[in-house]
Amino acid sequence: MINKDMLISEILEINPELSSVLLEVGMHCITCPAAIGETLEEACMVHGIDVNEVVEMLNTINDSKPVYKSTIIENDNEVKE
Repeated sequence: MINKDMLISEILEINPELSSVLLEVGMHCITCPAAIGETLEEACMVHGIDVNEVVEMLNTINDSKPVYKSTIIENDNEVKE
């Protein structure tokens, strides 16, 4: 679950595709060194963006990403993970 106290870098580590959401809301500097060390709340404040709306958007996108389960074959028997 993404929250406003997470660093931008932490959010992007969880799901790099979330960068498109940040860019869409106007955070075009997400790759600059200073921005990586900022919390989401700090970045939103600098850009005049409602942090709660951004958190909701990020979690909606992140929660909808598909989860892939691997299947391992051991001794001709299928084992699901």
